[in-house]
Amino acid sequence: MDDAPRTTWQALARGHYLRTAWPWRAAGYLAGSALTGIPVLLALVLLATAGAALGLAVIGLPLLALLGLAGLPTAAVERRRLRWVDSDPAASPHRTPAEPGLRAWAGLRYREQATWRELGYAVLHGFLLWWVDLVAVGTLLGLPLLLLTTPLQLALSGDGDGEVKVLKLWLVTSYPVAFAVAAAGAVLLPALLYPLGALAGARAALARALLAPREREVRGLLTEVTRSRARLVDAFEAERRRIERDLHDGAQQRLVALTMTLGLARLDAPPGPLADQLAAAHDEAGKVLAELRELIHGIHPQVLTDYGLTGALADVAERCAVPVDTHLAAGLPRLPESVEAAAYFGVCEALANIGKHSGAARAAVCARHTGAALLIDVRDDGRGGADPAAGSGLTGLADRIAVLDGTLTITSPPGGPTVLSLEIPCPVSSPENSPASSP
Repeated sequence: MDDAPRTTWQALARGHYLRTAWPWRAAGYLAGSALTGIPVLLALVLLATAGAALGLAVIGLPLLALLGLAGLPTAAVERRRLRWVDSDPAASPHRTPAEPGLRAWAGLRYREQATWRELGYAVLHGFLLWWVDLVAVGTLLGLPLLLLTTPLQLALSGDGDGEVKVLKLWLVTSYPVAFAVAAAGAVLLPALLYPLGALAGARAALARALLAPREREVRGLLTEVTRSRARLVDAFEAERRRIERDLHDGAQQRLVALTMTLGLARLDAPPGPLADQLAAAHDEAGKVLAELRELIHGIHPQVLTDYGLTGALADVAERCAVPVDTHLAAGLPRLPESVEAAAYFGVCEALANIGKHSGAARAAVCARHTGAALLIDVRDDGRGGADPAAGSGLTGLADRIAVLDGTLTITSPPGGPTVLSLEIPCPVSSPENSPASSP
């Protein structure tokens, strides 16, 4: 359910808290604190003692350095334990090293504030928090459970004439008194589950504040993801160019040579079946060469490399089945290859859809650069009703634009017109990207 509580605090605010599993999840979270607190305490004491005893020896310094990273495994376990009382996952605040290897990883970790917050949490958890959690569970949950089991304790103490001292304070010698004490425990148990849940919620809030990423770290992680995504786009474009180059310099040249050889053989062959077969082979080789050239053009058109986005958009507009008016801003600057390629193929996809599905009599392509972003509008006067989910290629186009932090907007009411708008952030600030430098 959408309104289901996601934290212990939210569950406490609901009227049916005791009828849910949240009280027992809170108890499990606090009781499980000892399972991590005791090993953390032993590890901290061992590392600190050994490092201090060895001092500046060869082994002492690495042990003291390792102490600085002792909070990392503790934090990883505690973030997973948070799910007992907080359904929202706590992400790791650490960034990925730019280079592989232990040295790069350790250097980055020692420079991150999150590492030292996690070490502080480990010290606090090992020396204090798990003790508090265990005492709280023992008091708030153990006390009513001991009262509830008073009749059982009395039964196990002797043959009807036994006695039991409840909580080392009250002596119970009869079953009526034992059942009265048990009734008091039954009343006390649900009342104490509320402060138990409140303590678990406070503990979880403290853990999240120290172990989850803060706003600045979240921005850093998002920046890292953006840069990684940009590197992937650049690598993808470089691979496309390599394939284009291999096809152009290898397979295409071989096909050209084969076509010329077949043509010469066709001229030298006397009329007859052999000449007919050579003619058929020559024609087929020509078709394959034309398809290969079209494939190379589709991988990365040479006109985009030679004349930039302005020339490439004008070229694709001329080859469209529907007449296209182009309104390209004068001096459109040269942009990063990934941006130009995404914009070019976006316009190609839009014009192909216009020719196949729109029934338009005319289309228009408008492109301009604002200094911070590339804006392209493709408009047609067709029937409208374009649906990206209908398999028109618009979904893939939107994904490709999104990789560059761009957006694709489609306005296509029934009856038209249809307007497809691309916006790709690409600020131009260097002289190399200025309009004057574009060929």
